[in-house]
Amino acid sequence: YQDKEEVVLWMNTVGPYHNRQETYKYFSLPFCVGSKKSISHYHETLGEALQGVELEFSGLDIKFKDDVMQTTYCEIDLDKGRRDAFVYAIKNHYWYQMYIDDLPIWGIVGEADENGEDYYLWTYKKLEIGYNGNRIVDVNLTSEGKVKLVPNTKIQMSYSVKWKKSDVKFEDRFDKYLDPSFFQHRIHWFSIFNSFMMVIFLVGLVSMILMRTLRKDYARYSKEEEMDDMDRDLGDEYGWKQVHGDVFRPSSHPLIFSSLIGSGCQIFAVSLIVIVVAMIEDLYTERGSMLSTAIFVYAATSPVNGYFGGSLYARQGGRRWIKQMFIGAFLIPAMVCGTAFFINFIAIYYHASRAIPFGTMVAVCCICFFVILPLNLVGTILGRNLSGQPNFPCRVNAVPRPIPEKKWFMEPAVIVCLGGILPFGSIFIEMYFIFTSFWAYKIYYVYGFMMLVLVILCIVTVCVTIVCTYFLLNAEDYRWQWTSFLSAASTAIYVYMYSFYYYFFKTKMYGLFQTSFYFGYMAVFSTALGIMCGAIGYMGTSAFVRKIYTNVKID
Repeated sequence: YQDKEEVVLWMNTVGPYHNRQETYKYFSLPFCVGSKKSISHYHETLGEALQGVELEFSGLDIKFKDDVMQTTYCEIDLDKGRRDAFVYAIKNHYWYQMYIDDLPIWGIVGEADENGEDYYLWTYKKLEIGYNGNRIVDVNLTSEGKVKLVPNTKIQMSYSVKWKKSDVKFEDRFDKYLDPSFFQHRIHWFSIFNSFMMVIFLVGLVSMILMRTLRKDYARYSKEEEMDDMDRDLGDEYGWKQVHGDVFRPSSHPLIFSSLIGSGCQIFAVSLIVIVVAMIEDLYTERGSMLSTAIFVYAATSPVNGYFGGSLYARQGGRRWIKQMFIGAFLIPAMVCGTAFFINFIAIYYHASRAIPFGTMVAVCCICFFVILPLNLVGTILGRNLSGQPNFPCRVNAVPRPIPEKKWFMEPAVIVCLGGILPFGSIFIEMYFIFTSFWAYKIYYVYGFMMLVLVILCIVTVCVTIVCTYFLLNAEDYRWQWTSFLSAASTAIYVYMYSFYYYFFKTKMYGLFQTSFYFGYMAVFSTALGIMCGAIGYMGTSAFVRKIYTNVKID
């Protein structure tokens, strides 16, 4: 800024303190606007439009390094309707957000006295702005001038601006909004350490099971080779070698299965790239930049989805590959957009600023049809041609083998339910921090932690599904594809159950809008997490199954 240059105070939204997502336009409350009218237009980004940012000019005349003494900028004619609106806002702890030079400022609308009979409005905004050289680095708002709300009176709204020199560097001006005592708490470090020990234990367990039992199995199977036919007929043949003719049989519903695996691989790629970008760039300094980045990366990684989904479908002998490509491409977008569309109706009914404008919806649909779909097609064609040939180590028998009776805890349904417990255990403390930054007023900035947790989650998921699959194959049940996917994906069920606990015990949300917003988007988050874990589990297990059947001698 040059000296005396115009500094714009933008009014964003107002809403109840406990419901972070329930926000309304600032001037939906009967506040009055300052006298200054002419203003250069504000352009919003896609991320801001989706997150319900509604910037409106406050009309306050602020110039760089130009102090303003207490000045009345307008007055509110308080009739009964307007008084009721303010009383309702004060009862529900409404507060508003403003921006100066992209720095957020929060203020409370008013307060009630102890016995809740009289209500007071704060009428005087006292701004203190810190500057370093020619840049704004710090903004503080003090609300003063308590005026009792009496019908049919006039209330004068005033403001003052004081400029002071500050030593804060422009790059560090967001540091005061971060909360290191919350995010870098000992609990956080301890939980990472705890999960890490669990990983070491699990990897040790898996390698021990596999080394010892597989070596025994191999020894037993090669000893059987040397016996003559008479002994072999009497010998007890059991275990995973028995199903070698069925283990590479295509899964049931290969179309849906390969679409899920493709989508899971894409979600994993998106998570990895977005976390790396967030670690390098401070995405929290710009409104809506996190969401814009995620949408861009999701569209750009579509070939990953096509490649893994298309090649798996081709290996399983699928014929309708174009249908598979469409389902794979639109599985996640349809789920997210469907939920958003449903919640949008409630937002429109409430006149909330979260209601997504029609233009933004069209933009998102265009991204789906003109970016995601063609890139997915490219990935699918590459996948079908590069790794679409079935090259299994064992032949598949013409007739499926009957699956013998087994103990109840070896049934796929039980394995699926138990499979998600350990992966959930390794991430649930991180879930608490992520939920708090999304549903409460904390800025999440410790992406290094998130990266570690993602790595730990992958290792734990793969280990757990390999052990589950080994038990399943030993019980001579060859339906391992869906079991490995679902036993990893069942993490999602536990995360969603945890979100219920979080809602009732950690937040004070209320009202239809906030509740449907919370549970709707939590369902989307859990499902996406489940599909990602399932794909990771399946990929690891698939490599393991190929490995053990490559090493065994089969006539």
